[in-house]
Amino acid sequence: MAKSPITLSKTDACIDAIIARVGQDITLGLPLGLGKPVRIINALYRRAQQDPGLNLHIVTALSPLAPQGKGSLERRFMEPFAERVFGDVPELNYARDAVNGKLPPNVKVSEFFFQAGAYLNNPLQQQHYVCTNYTHAVRDLMALGVNVVAQMVAPDPSGSGETFSLSCNPDLSLDLVPKLQALEASGVPVALVGELNRQLPYMGNDAVVPATAFDILLQSPADDYPLFPVPSQPISAADHLIGFYASTLIRDGGTLQVGIGSLGAAVVNCTLLRHRANRQYKAVFDHLQVAERFPVVTEWGGTEAFSEGLYGSSEMMVDGFIHLLNGGVLKRQVFADVDLQELINAGRIGSDVSIETLDVLREQELIDSPLRARDIQWLKQYGILRSNVQFKGGRLTINDYSLDPDLDKEDARSAISTVALGKQLTGGVVLHGGFYIGPDSFYEQLRNLPQEDAARICMTSVNFINDLYDHRFGNQRLKAAQRKESRFINSAMMCTLDGSIVSDGLDDGRVVSGVGGQYNFVAMAHELPRARSIIALRSTRKSGKAAESNIIFSYGHCTIPRHLRDVVITEYGIADLRGKSDQEVYLALIRIADARFQPGLLKQAQKAGKVAASFRLPAQWQQNTPDTVRTALASAGTADAFASFPFGCDFTDDELVLAKALKGLKAATSTWQGKLATVWKALREAPADDHQTALLERMSLADPEGLREKLDHRLLVHALRGSRT
Repeated sequence: MAKSPITLSKTDACIDAIIARVGQDITLGLPLGLGKPVRIINALYRRAQQDPGLNLHIVTALSPLAPQGKGSLERRFMEPFAERVFGDVPELNYARDAVNGKLPPNVKVSEFFFQAGAYLNNPLQQQHYVCTNYTHAVRDLMALGVNVVAQMVAPDPSGSGETFSLSCNPDLSLDLVPKLQALEASGVPVALVGELNRQLPYMGNDAVVPATAFDILLQSPADDYPLFPVPSQPISAADHLIGFYASTLIRDGGTLQVGIGSLGAAVVNCTLLRHRANRQYKAVFDHLQVAERFPVVTEWGGTEAFSEGLYGSSEMMVDGFIHLLNGGVLKRQVFADVDLQELINAGRIGSDVSIETLDVLREQELIDSPLRARDIQWLKQYGILRSNVQFKGGRLTINDYSLDPDLDKEDARSAISTVALGKQLTGGVVLHGGFYIGPDSFYEQLRNLPQEDAARICMTSVNFINDLYDHRFGNQRLKAAQRKESRFINSAMMCTLDGSIVSDGLDDGRVVSGVGGQYNFVAMAHELPRARSIIALRSTRKSGKAAESNIIFSYGHCTIPRHLRDVVITEYGIADLRGKSDQEVYLALIRIADARFQPGLLKQAQKAGKVAASFRLPAQWQQNTPDTVRTALASAGTADAFASFPFGCDFTDDELVLAKALKGLKAATSTWQGKLATVWKALREAPADDHQTALLERMSLADPEGLREKLDHRLLVHALRGSRT
């Protein structure tokens, strides 16, 4: 890379500089999610639209776009919301054209993780999808011939200009940059481009890179733009109970990985409930008879508040981790020195520093006596000695004191203890994350984190987080020491009775989202001592008005093969599958299926010879109904414990009412018969009443004109009345 980057303020000049370096054939690598430099990308895409001789291949993942409604009612609902929430956020033009099938022939977009469902019926994007694990993405980017990498970066708040933070996306860039540097050294022209944005939180630790890592920088403070927000999703009753069961498997003093979405938010909410309102938490636990029905929680989990706390190791730093940090749960620190970490794990060293801390370190031959210069440096790094202790002439000096470094002398020990020892271990990390994206309030929290909290969050390489292989930030031994009692919690679409997990695609080959890091975390759970992979799964999904089971006999595609089966959770309980026979696995999954589908699943299992023909469904299993879910949540004694939006909501109260009504209307009209029946009923509805006036005004349908508006008016009134029943 260049010794000193070219700094430009105009996007067209930036594109000219890129083309001057690499030519007209550009394979552009972009970060997953938030870190895409929108101004640079849009300018380069615009240039490709104007110049057919410019061949542009964009390789990335998760290109976020503001939602747009499909039907007229959805558009009326979504457009004002999108304008309010996303109005000042520039759109990724290539992504919108990819969704609409309008990419020019000289532009190709390949993603290895889709925004869920965005390209399900888009043949071109399905054809260009690259199936890869997150940890293999750098390898595959290089194989695709990436010669330009562009990323949004945060400038140093000090204004020095000497460093920048990769902030939301060090995940791949930290490993990709050295490979590009090696490629450039071999004579291949490449370009690393940074787009400065002061709205992006400056994250320290591993995410900080020197300015010299870049060839080209786009800097124009007046053009800084807001970050793309992902509004919080409502947590349903089923999601809450799934989160509750998952939280019972989390061990105090352990490690947590959790993903985005309502299921992840439910896990966080229930974990906080366990810590903050333990009496209410245990009331639900006892009501559900969790310990009696699912003894796995006794061996692997817990119900008490978090004394030691949790450490987070998650490819995605979801906003829930900040809630856990603020709630006093995310507080177990890990350290970059494996010997120190193992002594902490063994209880030989605590967070409070004393002269005995030095004795243990000496016993383990990590320091000498008398102390040497290198010992002093190492001890200061972790706060065991105060930062102003120096080693001069064979003695310790601090302020006006000169101390003997011999730990065998009582007077020296006393002096060191009084003058030189720190109070607590420092330099620890409570969260390693690879990337982040979330609500706007999340970004605001990150920008305003107290310095002490910010220092304990390390955004880093996803290859460090997602597997156990040796990495420049830590080898396998260190990773294993840090990640004790790991619980890797991920969601899925379906689970087959043999324990295979379907998370990313359909049996006809179409991709819904992507593998991401799920396989890595599941595999790691089988390698680490006392680690578990937990798959969170809603027992059913809606197909029109009808329910379908997400626990199925078999499926033509899987993301996680059956030999890696571990723990699966639905709103009806926990299936502990690890090391179990096939009959035990089949029955454990039928046990947590919705009661409506248990007989059919059992019949298929018995027909295949996987379950004994004499087996009969226990009566208790047949209690797996939505009513039992609602009753269980009510046992907490307060509705606040399981609120739909425990961490804030971007929708107004009126919009929440409208969203519920429109969801019901969509289900009712999913078939032609349903459409006709619903229109007939809507046309016979009585005129709108006072309760619906404000809602109709929000949808610009209070005074409809023309046939389409009048029909929408009637349909909405009908849907609103139906949603109140």
